[in-house]
Amino acid sequence: MRIALTVAGSDSGGGAGVQADLKTFHQFGVFGTSALTAVTAQNTRAVTAWEPVSPALLRAQLDALLSDLPPDAVKSGMLGTEDAVRALAEAVRRLTKPYVLDPVLVATSGDALAQDSTAAAIIKHLLPLATLVTPNLPEAEALTGSRVRNVADLERAGRALVSLGARAALVTGGHLTGPDVIDVLVRRDAVRRFAHPRVDTTSTHGTGCTLSAAITAGMALGRPLETAVEEGIDFVRRALASAPGLGGGRGPLNHFVPAPRGGPSTLSGG
Repeated sequence: MRIALTVAGSDSGGGAGVQADLKTFHQFGVFGTSALTAVTAQNTRAVTAWEPVSPALLRAQLDALLSDLPPDAVKSGMLGTEDAVRALAEAVRRLTKPYVLDPVLVATSGDALAQDSTAAAIIKHLLPLATLVTPNLPEAEALTGSRVRNVADLERAGRALVSLGARAALVTGGHLTGPDVIDVLVRRDAVRRFAHPRVDTTSTHGTGCTLSAAITAGMALGRPLETAVEEGIDFVRRALASAPGLGGGRGPLNHFVPAPRGGPSTLSGG
């Protein structure tokens, strides 16, 4: 059985963070391990508090996993602090497996999930190590310093992230308006757009975590990058469409939808 590792914060509401990642890994038939970077107090309405795990404890978690349960792919989500970024970078450098960087800086509710210095640390220490970086619109703006207002801007942001060292960037378009959601995958030698009808739902809590986890699971299973991205987008689309409507704010996705099993394409690309 393949192993995927998530390095992220704990979501007490269960819809994002490590909880969402492990649920997603399970659906893809991948054994999930985790290293906690922070503990949050949150629900579908807000993040009311969070505290980072000490750098020593984070390093101990990573050492324990790499020595006995080495992952076939790893992803990171909420890191919170510059110390956590540095600890993760040390671990990723010891691996030769795919690394998916989900640069979580702000929760779906709009609450901050990182210290002021964290974005700069991610750019310096983690982007050059990333097989894929998966920012949404606000995260792409924070990392590139450029406004993102349309699909062409998504592509420009992706190119900027690749120029900063990432091997590929998937800039997601869910924050844009229009009947279709367009996500843009940028690599040094190619660009592909994934388009699908927008799902009319307020249950979007954990969308980015789930997408990056699904891609990580696919890569742990040996899927090529583009296939893992395509299947991850499809999984999230169906999880959004069948969201259970829990809570009074931005509810969680339905992580019980079946994962793709390497079947035919269901998305349009260009």
